[in-house]
Amino acid sequence: MSLSATAALERTAPHVEAARAAAPANDAPPKLWFDGELTDATQLQAALNTHALHYGSGVFEGIRAYATKRGTAVFRLPEHLERMRKGAELLGMSFDVAQATEAVLATLRANRQGDAYIRPLAWYGEGSFGLDVGGHPQHLMVATSSTNVHLGGNRTRVSVSKWRRNPATSLPPLKLCGAYVNSILAKREVKARGFDEAMFADDDGFAVECTGANLFIVRDGRVTAVEHRDALPGITRDTLIRLIGAESRPVSMEELRDADEVFACGTAAEVTPIGEIDGRVYDAESPLAREIAAVYARTVRGESSWSSGWLTEV
Repeated sequence: MSLSATAALERTAPHVEAARAAAPANDAPPKLWFDGELTDATQLQAALNTHALHYGSGVFEGIRAYATKRGTAVFRLPEHLERMRKGAELLGMSFDVAQATEAVLATLRANRQGDAYIRPLAWYGEGSFGLDVGGHPQHLMVATSSTNVHLGGNRTRVSVSKWRRNPATSLPPLKLCGAYVNSILAKREVKARGFDEAMFADDDGFAVECTGANLFIVRDGRVTAVEHRDALPGITRDTLIRLIGAESRPVSMEELRDADEVFACGTAAEVTPIGEIDGRVYDAESPLAREIAAVYARTVRGESSWSSGWLTEV
């Protein structure tokens, strides 16, 4: 389905401003789910010999909940937790999707949140030093916080980093904790040069992704999802491909620079127009990116024909 057709379909339902559920006043410390119990987040500590602290032996997800007309709902929760399960399995860690699902919902209820960012984390705990994870206890936590939009939701200035993305042949493109040192290095490098965000390219001149978001380009009204084996298989990326029928394929840096618009997407970034990549300035209006962002916003808030299959009510 084309974007125009999708947009027309979505507009057949009355659109209202995103109705944020007014959370009752609550001065108590936020609750955090940890190993089966809800606890005040301020009361928990990790041992200094925690394996994940030293070696990054953990897996996490970034998930969003949104206020809808029917109450708080989590967007594509099963898909996020299935991706997390795959990462845990690679680390030899047990991961119960049903338990993690209930942990997410219980934490949101306890914190009485409508719009929220959700961070589940599974990791290896305290024990002896060394790379063998055997004998270390496994832990699971879920924390929620007020929504923090990655990239600020505005026209972001991007630079291609000197660092290369972790190759999939060395680190699988999942949300493994240690893998994100790669993103930290890239972001630090480009911010020192005055940019907002870093982008990865490979040695053959193909675009990969940003530090925490996938990429799309627009050329002559056609939307293309940047595909690369080293990039995270983003759930927001998959959502947009389904919503607007975008083509998914490798995109060279030359083609990216020739695009009319470029935008990033991710759970935290949602849909963010990119204003510049290393001096190449894109359409200041970003008309198609903003239209796609509006379609996405209606979808995550339960106002789309796609919403029912993707929202888990809290």
